[in-house]
Amino acid sequence: MGKAYIIGTCDTKFTELDYARTAVRQAGAEAILVDVGTQGAHPGADIPAKDVAACHPAGAAAVLEQTDRGKAIAAMAEALSVFLRECKDVGAVLGLGGTGNTALVTQAMRDLPVGLPKLMVSTVASGNVAPYVGPNDIAMMYSVVDIAGLNAISRKVIRNAAHAAAGMALHPPASSVDDRPAIGITMFGVTTACVTQLRDMLGESYELFVFHATGVGGRSMEKLADSGLLQGVIDVTTTEVPDLLVGGVFPATQDRFGAVIRTRIPYVGSVGAVDMVNFGARETVPAEFRDRRLHVHNAQVTLMRTTPEENQRIGAFIVERLNRMEGPVRFLLPLQGVSAIDAPGQPFYDPAANEALFSAIRAGWKTAPNRQLIEVDAHINSPELAAALVTHFHDITA
Repeated sequence: MGKAYIIGTCDTKFTELDYARTAVRQAGAEAILVDVGTQGAHPGADIPAKDVAACHPAGAAAVLEQTDRGKAIAAMAEALSVFLRECKDVGAVLGLGGTGNTALVTQAMRDLPVGLPKLMVSTVASGNVAPYVGPNDIAMMYSVVDIAGLNAISRKVIRNAAHAAAGMALHPPASSVDDRPAIGITMFGVTTACVTQLRDMLGESYELFVFHATGVGGRSMEKLADSGLLQGVIDVTTTEVPDLLVGGVFPATQDRFGAVIRTRIPYVGSVGAVDMVNFGARETVPAEFRDRRLHVHNAQVTLMRTTPEENQRIGAFIVERLNRMEGPVRFLLPLQGVSAIDAPGQPFYDPAANEALFSAIRAGWKTAPNRQLIEVDAHINSPELAAALVTHFHDITA
């Protein structure tokens, strides 16, 4: 049973943080108040700010001697990430604060593994919380009133949050009874047929987690890999790379494939749906792309066909990261098309663009004993490609 770590800036929010600490303890859980203030020491914290700051790679001075508040907050966030990772008794993390503390605490929360409870009471929780949450299981609770003193509203909100944190710390979820290896798979609407076949072929032997490749989907899969919750990846759909490089609305980050590089888990991948860049409704397509080959997928999604030059860049991006993988890797090129609408008679059929993609990957590929580049004369959604993905996955996990 872990402890509830309550985190905030005691120099400005001690009364509220102490109220939360008391509520956690009254609910029966152990509470640890961690001060991440950068403007001076406070005697009421269980863990003083100087102890957290000392976890910064450059030492406490890198945090506490900063004259720029923004830089001090960023440095404290880095230190807090290290501090929490080194704590072995964390049962839940509860943060309280405004914009500064929300950015600070959630940065550290994002470094924690999926499944460890994380709750942030914040003045900004009713807006766009994607930058704070990312691909992580962080719960955001809107404070309603500013966290600036206790009153009839703030007491209720903080107490509810404290009881939630206490409950999560006291009652961790039981370990899964499913002992099948967990596998991450990426999918898009235009690669659904491929993934459906994979699920049929692998579902009895593996616990399958399918991720919608909408930017955050790929990041969520890699977060699970970094958290040690996946034993392998079948990365069919790498469409988030074109959005990153060309400017679509479902982009990967520069760390795409990074989790596989770091963890060295078995990886089988392909180039599903890299024939497209994603935008919103037709009228939202940027002016510089409106004369391109567009396909209205539905009222809210417009797709743009990638060009040979863009595909060369996409291929170079992917292969550079594949070459850095030191675990077992198989990467498959479906030579007859990379999405449901990249086939003869379909709107994005463009063999020249695909050849630019394949050529870039071939040209950049670095041969190594752990990696194989496999060309399959079939379409991404064909039974042949699905069977090849499964065969090669079994090959590297046997």
